[in-house]
Amino acid sequence: MDKNRRLAEYEKQAELGGGDARLKRQHDAGKLTARERIEQFFDSGTFYEVDKLVTHRCRDFGMEEQLIPGDGVVTGYGRVAGRVVYAFAQDFTVFGGSLSETNASKIVKVMDLAVQNGAPLVGLNDSGGARIQEGVLSLGGYADIFLRNTLASGVVPQISAIMGPCAGGAVYSPAITDFTVMVQGTSYMFVTGPDVIKTVTHEEVSKEELGGAATHNEQSGVAHFSVATDHECLNLIRTLLGYLPSNNLDDVPRGDSTDPVDREEESLDTLVPEAPNQPYDILDLIHRVVDDGEFLEVHKYFARNIVVGFAHLGGRSVGIVANQPAHLAGTLDIDASVKAARFVRFCDAFNIPLVTFEDVPGFLPGTRQEYGGIIRHGAKLLFAFAEATVPKLTVITRKAYGGAYCVMSSKHIRTDLNFAWPTAEIAVMGPEGAVNILYKRELEAASDSDQLRKQRIEEFREKLANPFIAASRGFIDEVIQPRTTRPRLIAGLASLDGKRDKNPPKKHGNIPL
Repeated sequence: MDKNRRLAEYEKQAELGGGDARLKRQHDAGKLTARERIEQFFDSGTFYEVDKLVTHRCRDFGMEEQLIPGDGVVTGYGRVAGRVVYAFAQDFTVFGGSLSETNASKIVKVMDLAVQNGAPLVGLNDSGGARIQEGVLSLGGYADIFLRNTLASGVVPQISAIMGPCAGGAVYSPAITDFTVMVQGTSYMFVTGPDVIKTVTHEEVSKEELGGAATHNEQSGVAHFSVATDHECLNLIRTLLGYLPSNNLDDVPRGDSTDPVDREEESLDTLVPEAPNQPYDILDLIHRVVDDGEFLEVHKYFARNIVVGFAHLGGRSVGIVANQPAHLAGTLDIDASVKAARFVRFCDAFNIPLVTFEDVPGFLPGTRQEYGGIIRHGAKLLFAFAEATVPKLTVITRKAYGGAYCVMSSKHIRTDLNFAWPTAEIAVMGPEGAVNILYKRELEAASDSDQLRKQRIEEFREKLANPFIAASRGFIDEVIQPRTTRPRLIAGLASLDGKRDKNPPKKHGNIPL
């Protein structure tokens, strides 16, 4: 056979994957094929495949008669919005996308290339797990991948898309990566499946209930995004990459904003209710301050008492952390602390400035929180903010009470610029609780305790629960009118362009995991 014809034949076999019947089953399940995903994800005509003709080396169990070029995974590189990105896409039509020795070596190769060239890595997961026919070789392949995930962490952004099954040991690679996207109805993740659980614990649970997109976005926090279709998944990853630098040595992406940098937002002057216990939606603040109102929320459905995500301010990418008074009064609990801590550490690793909007009455009380280790988990967020050396800006909108004030990027843990609105209340605790402690005996002896309590609360608020005491000490750099929040943040970011800070020399810290 002519060599060119031979090459064409091999390439045709690779592109057919598992054949027409299996490609049809993939479509019937509501999923794109691996190659269709690659084609949609990358800028048109920019993807170059690596190891297209690789086949497995297994010669047992009849596998010697099933040699398909590519061996169940498409790997290579291309451009997303003009920037180089490396990717792999598991092909469920070939051996169920199962991981073999050679399949793993293909993935490892592009992972190494991504790190060597300082480019993001995207994994499109759709696999039945380790290839049973290869035994320990497939398990070793997973470990090789896990090692690369770990070494690449904080060096290049790593994004995982779960677009089909991902079970057993396979889940640990996405878990190490920075962000995980799951497709509703077609994807799931779990360490042990429903059958094993039924055998061991006698619990009956479906795959969707155990490890579907809703479960991992709302309850476990394993996944960061939930989307309806493969198309939405790939478009979301493209959008996410637009906020991120290519590696830990690059500056954040910048562009020319059409939203005026000096735009004031008068509606912010009345955003915070007069009643201290009345909630408001912190997302209203975020959308009114950032460029063009565009905010990519991360972990939207998990730990909703804190909001994290990406936006632009004056064309600069920033990471936003904000207490959410509309959910659990914005208190910090275990899940919120872990959620925010991981996000802060990601931003710090990739030179993304942090903007914090603070309205926090404290940590969520209760035995469930204490027994669950709120001390340890809350310390994670404190550790993350204190460790971060990127530009940090904080705006206190209302409550900043107790230890939570310290944790939420206070001046005392190296935040560069701390602003407060006139509505800010900075104190050890809220006026109501403080008065009950400070004036306990006086209130018990009073003929009209309710009237006296109101009087003392107002006195306390005037003396301590306001931003001016903190400002007089330099803990707040400036008390600003809410309407000026956007221009003040943009000006602050510009002033911190040349920031250089560092931590003491060490191998790494010991964050309280």
